[in-house]
Amino acid sequence: MALVNRISRLFTADMHAVLDRIEEPEALLRQALREMEEELVRGEQRVKYLQAEDQQLIAREGQIERSLVDIGDKLDLCFESGKEDLARAWVKRKLEAERLGKILAQRRQGVASKLAAQRATLEENRSRLDGLRQKADALSAEGQAQAGEDDDWTAAAFPVGDEEVEVAFLAEKKRRARS
Repeated sequence: MALVNRISRLFTADMHAVLDRIEEPEALLRQALREMEEELVRGEQRVKYLQAEDQQLIAREGQIERSLVDIGDKLDLCFESGKEDLARAWVKRKLEAERLGKILAQRRQGVASKLAAQRATLEENRSRLDGLRQKADALSAEGQAQAGEDDDWTAAAFPVGDEEVEVAFLAEKKRRARS
């Protein structure tokens, strides 16, 4: 039984190696990068949509607040004139407006949390895409060097990320502060 498992693993490994050579890894990498870029565009569109919805909710809350002030003025007038029946109708409208204001505030909180989560996801995806682009550039440069097309040692062949620059800068700054 163990021999059969070992032969099966060897066969599977050989098949995967053949498929890897057939599939052109550079083409697959370029396709993956395109798909990630498309996902970033969709994420940016979702952020814009949520921002627009948030602005609409803010505007609606402003309308409700102005309406409550207007209702308060009308209630004052009704009570001053002794029109309690009319005041009841305005009290009802005030309660409805306050309830709508609470619902809008809750909805706005939900939109704000979705917006924050979407922005965080978008930023994370951007950094992943940048990292993959750097790796793709490095692999492309490595492949060209192996093919003998480009043997020079330029800085572009060894991309450095913003985070690496920031950490190195802080280390240099700390080292110079000690001396």
